[in-house]
Amino acid sequence: MLEFLRIIFQVITIKKSFFKNTKNFGEASIYFAILIIIITGLLNLIPQKSLFEVINLNYNLGVIKGPSIRNVVFFSILFWIIKSSYIYFVGVVLFPNKKTHCNFRKISILVGYANVPMLLNFLVFTPSLLFFAIITYVWYNISLIVGLNIILNYNSIIKSTLVVLSPIIILFIYIISMRAPFTSGIIS
Repeated sequence: MLEFLRIIFQVITIKKSFFKNTKNFGEASIYFAILIIIITGLLNLIPQKSLFEVINLNYNLGVIKGPSIRNVVFFSILFWIIKSSYIYFVGVVLFPNKKTHCNFRKISILVGYANVPMLLNFLVFTPSLLFFAIITYVWYNISLIVGLNIILNYNSIIKSTLVVLSPIIILFIYIISMRAPFTSGIIS
């Protein structure tokens, strides 16, 4: 338990030495990562309930039932595997550095550890605190960027930032393109 709390504290404070230490990616670390993923998935039910309250107040949809605990655990693990696969494929296979020597297990552990700031989502128990969920999500991305930069031996933080944030950037571009009034036709 003490080791688990040490991991949480060092990831929350984004200590670079934590990500450089190979001991933190050893045998038991995959279990710590899975535990973090499951706990954060369950704790995300709290801000989700606050979000449902806001939706109900603004759109009068009635009581919105959240997912079951079984679904939360299943989809937390599924999204963890998908995110780890994406980062492994883009960061290690498509855009590796000359010094990049990393396996899927280490990327999975990093993604699990990076979820530690999401443990603070238990504080979002009212709709007025929903902004804090955005702060923890940004914190999660920062810890993932810093950790990825270190374990993939990238020369600059820009490359790891692009690897982590490109799905979000593509989503924003897509949303903006759907909202922008484009007309098709011939320019003359």
